[in-house]
Amino acid sequence: MAPMITKDDVLRAIRPIQDPEINISIVDLGLIYDVDIADLGRKVEIRMTLTSPACPVGPEIVALVKTAVEALEEVEEAAVHMVWEPPWNPKTMASDDAKDLLGIW
Repeated sequence: MAPMITKDDVLRAIRPIQDPEINISIVDLGLIYDVDIADLGRKVEIRMTLTSPACPVGPEIVALVKTAVEALEEVEEAAVHMVWEPPWNPKTMASDDAKDLLGIW
């Protein structure tokens, strides 16, 4: 039996996905709020947000996240839930590298 995947495995799979306007990973921007893993890793739920509710490529980003997570060998089903609370704040949610690229300090 393969070992169960972890939240870090899921984030690693998602990390290459970038916000198309900012060209920074959605993980580093802090847009992934939570990852729940159930059924021995076969089911994964992701709570995420976007930099703006009006983001025109939101559905495409959600689809990319779902596809990336479902590409993990153990995962049979991924569900991506878009949330708007708490509102995204790069000053508190983005990684230090992303803050540096955004000029936030």
